[in-house]
Amino acid sequence: MMFYAIIGEDRPGTLDQRMAARPAHVERLKALQDEGRLLLAGPCPAIDSPDPGPAGFSGSLIVAEFASLQAAQAWAGADPYVAAGVYEKVTVKPFKKVLPA
Repeated sequence: MMFYAIIGEDRPGTLDQRMAARPAHVERLKALQDEGRLLLAGPCPAIDSPDPGPAGFSGSLIVAEFASLQAAQAWAGADPYVAAGVYEKVTVKPFKKVLPA
């Protein structure tokens, strides 16, 4: 097992779709957390504020353990945000955690 960074980039103007798909998206992340595989996950506000309001989000970052790059890509491709058309691009790459140790 190794960590993979999953970077989802939101399509502009999809805040409503994001909010509608969020419960299913978070449920999948909680499943990873329950399995002890989630390092971190969260959205990137589109403006310099923890609560961007109608400005919404520019994307999300997830770092989690998977058996392989292919497994991480498959998991990312099945994200509810992909199905809802929120993400216009998803990048998955290996990630090596160094700190905190």
